[in-house]
Amino acid sequence: MQHFETKYFGNIAYEQESAIDFPLGLPGFEEERRFVAVEQSFNKPIVFLQSLGRPELCFITLPIGRILPDYQGCLSPEELKTLGLRDDVQPAASGEMLWLGIVALAEEGQATINLLSPIVINWTTRRAVQAVQADLDYSHRHPLFAKSPETPCS
Repeated sequence: MQHFETKYFGNIAYEQESAIDFPLGLPGFEEERRFVAVEQSFNKPIVFLQSLGRPELCFITLPIGRILPDYQGCLSPEELKTLGLRDDVQPAASGEMLWLGIVALAEEGQATINLLSPIVINWTTRRAVQAVQADLDYSHRHPLFAKSPETPCS
């Protein structure tokens, strides 16, 4: 059992084989290649992606299918190869594949999720990529919660 001291969760224990490898790094964090998924029953369905290199680096993510059930992402041949998948079949966001969107929490404003650049994890190989969806009509600031219409006072 490995241990890592984090900024937000204190000391966490994890199995070496449960670490998630980002062979291509993450845009803006290319040197950070190993993460662990931290899930807490009281925060479901949130998945925290905690860096195993920087105690202060932790991404708040949500399974995209929980936000947008008909989401259709597309992976490049290089991304498919990196994940250990065939390069001629796009994987479904189920079973061994997990598509996550990074959540942004604005100090004043609405919480959003990045659907334009999902994190895709292959649980079988424990490899992941952040896949930029350049040719698709998704936003990097998709609202998490629909605004409710204001009701006038009577």
